[in-house]
Amino acid sequence: MKLSEYVDRLDDRLDTAAYADVDASANGLQVGPDDAEVERVAFAVDAARATIEAAADADADVLVVHHGLSWGGIERVTGRTHDRIAALVEHDIALYVSHLPLDGHQELGNAAGVAEEIGLSEREPFGEMGPATVGTIGETTEPRSAAEIRETLDGFEGQPDGEASPTRVLDFGPDEIERVAVVTGSGVDWLDEAVAGDADALVTGEGKQQVYHDAREAGITVFLAGHYATETFGVRALESLTADWGVETTYLPHPTGL
Repeated sequence: MKLSEYVDRLDDRLDTAAYADVDASANGLQVGPDDAEVERVAFAVDAARATIEAAADADADVLVVHHGLSWGGIERVTGRTHDRIAALVEHDIALYVSHLPLDGHQELGNAAGVAEEIGLSEREPFGEMGPATVGTIGETTEPRSAAEIRETLDGFEGQPDGEASPTRVLDFGPDEIERVAVVTGSGVDWLDEAVAGDADALVTGEGKQQVYHDAREAGITVFLAGHYATETFGVRALESLTADWGVETTYLPHPTGL
């Protein structure tokens, strides 16, 4: 398969164009020639020297990531940016990036993956960002306690040593949780939207100081399960999709513990 065809397929499935005006990330193909051949694709959360070198070791033609190299454009190719781009060029690896499109996709996205693990049904788009959404909201199949949901979240890949990622819980909501909003990564800015959507809890990756008081006063539980830990699901879903297209794949875990 040509790289241009592979990129077009991903852009189409992820509706990349819908996020062009709201995402600082330059989504889509960030590095690589359109006419390259794609036989093996590697998947990772972050585009870093470690994952680029791992992709090279795996003899990958493309590295697909959630966090890429271009945020609002690249003015100078120096320092870490130079080293990462140089490594991609040296090993002849293209870089495809999907940030917010991969957060908000209701089937392939990070939030969808977290919701599936929690067991949310009747899901619908959540987390408005301009004309797009970056999360999902849904109902638990049966009422669950904060401790039960935390146990699920603690099992996510997140620590560099392979141990489970501990989830921080601001347990200010009802004893029985039935409606849960999910925005992965850094999603506490959507707390008020979760409250307005009658959610009993918000699941995200990392928090900010003010979320403690905001959640306490609103009577909603917040789960902080780790930025990396909540954002492995999208790239894993794209790996499965790519394999269905007949392309060889490999997943490159590199958890940060954050």
